[in-house]
Amino acid sequence: MKARARKATQEDIEAGCVPRRYFNAQDNIWHVQITQGEMYITSEPNELITTVLGSCIAACIRDPAARVGGMNHFLLPDSSERDLATMRYGANAMELLINGLLKRGALRSRLEAKLFGGANVIAGLSMVGSRNAEFAEEYLQREGIRLMGGDLRGDMPRRIQFWPLTGRVRALTIGNAASVKVSEMELFSVAQAKRRDQRAGNDVELF
Repeated sequence: MKARARKATQEDIEAGCVPRRYFNAQDNIWHVQITQGEMYITSEPNELITTVLGSCIAACIRDPAARVGGMNHFLLPDSSERDLATMRYGANAMELLINGLLKRGALRSRLEAKLFGGANVIAGLSMVGSRNAEFAEEYLQREGIRLMGGDLRGDMPRRIQFWPLTGRVRALTIGNAASVKVSEMELFSVAQAKRRDQRAGNDVELF
């Protein structure tokens, strides 16, 4: 079956969320691909959300009673920026995902989370992944959201597939060739983030 892409809605664009959605004939389910700075929330039983992570973090959060869940993908814990680019930062990505779930009928007291990523894959910035993982764990603890598991830290990128209604997650380690590409992309994004802060007059030492 030919893959069919889902056109982003205006709501997606305004939230900085422009996922790619296509039907995968091999497993007979819709795949929603998100990348850095995006998130996706669904209550559809025939959808899974997928992403590729190196030092970045993906939080998979759901309310099993409301049967709604979502995933984000962020680059760094925090920034002083106040524009759509902030979806790349954990503090805002987590808040937007949680608020989006609550708007879809979830209750904060029922939320369950799994965390993935945080690998130290960027040469010369060896602690980026560890800092991201530490931030994500502390955020959930501070917000009183149950951490049900996941796969954090290490030194290899991962491909993540999340079934929001059941909570099932598949984490696959990526091979060396793809690992180099993921590391290069994330290093470029970190450098961009630092330049944005410098232009805004913020002397921020990322890591």
